[in-house]
Amino acid sequence: MVAFTLVDIVPCANTLGEGVQWNQQDGCFWWTDIHAQKLYRYQLDDKTLSHWDMPEKLGCFAFAKHDSRLLAAFASGFAWFTPDTGEVEWIAKPEAHLIGNRSNDGRCDRQGRFWMGSIREQQKTPWEYASLYSLSVDGNVQQHLTGLHISNALCWSPDSRQMYHADSPSHTINVYDFDAVSGKLSNKHVFAQTDAGIEPDGACVDAQGFVWNAQWGGSRVVRYSPVGEIDFILPMPVTQPTCVAFGGAQLNLLAVTSACVGLSDAALQQQPQAGHLFIFQTDITGLLEERFG
Repeated sequence: MVAFTLVDIVPCANTLGEGVQWNQQDGCFWWTDIHAQKLYRYQLDDKTLSHWDMPEKLGCFAFAKHDSRLLAAFASGFAWFTPDTGEVEWIAKPEAHLIGNRSNDGRCDRQGRFWMGSIREQQKTPWEYASLYSLSVDGNVQQHLTGLHISNALCWSPDSRQMYHADSPSHTINVYDFDAVSGKLSNKHVFAQTDAGIEPDGACVDAQGFVWNAQWGGSRVVRYSPVGEIDFILPMPVTQPTCVAFGGAQLNLLAVTSACVGLSDAALQQQPQAGHLFIFQTDITGLLEERFG
């Protein structure tokens, strides 16, 4: 039985909190409020909450091995970003021709490539879909999947042999064979499915190779075994948990972002903590987030 205790609630009231990850170098959880165009940082030791205004919506981001800047996937593409100065150095805009799309969920694989999946917020023409891309250290951008609506749940098995990914409206998390050298995907098959009204959102993998998935509309975070069976359900006090990440000095804290976007006044009265960051102490150990480079 998995042991969990809620140890902290960070009252950030995010419209669409997403992309949470742990930075072991500064002892902070970082995440984005996509719709509010803000980047957040929470210092565990002294419980200091900071935020920065973004030049546009920030879908996801990564820390780098050899650069103090943030590698950002802004709404319109990949860029290096310096939070304290606001300086932006654009790298690539793979979907500049798709006006209704923006960057969404993403993270680095264990080989140091940065992956970003987009979301189709408005479909201007029948052939416009979201996709999944990778950015290599040399600036090369590759498209790996397309025909998507909302790219989410991106994470890798500890041995890098499998990649997990969801197109959220399909209610399905898929798993692919992953070639760690080339980054190529193959042998797609269903890993897990959610019920109607519940969509798989952000995910991560723990040290045992189990997949943790925040489930939008489900008021829960689910831990799946490596073969896709439900191992544990963590109930949440909000209906829209969005992303999960392990952190802390022992990597035994689970942070969960959430959202209040789209909730009625009545729903907000029932869940006044919607949009906050939740931190749980657990007997499960996570893995360090990979850095770009």
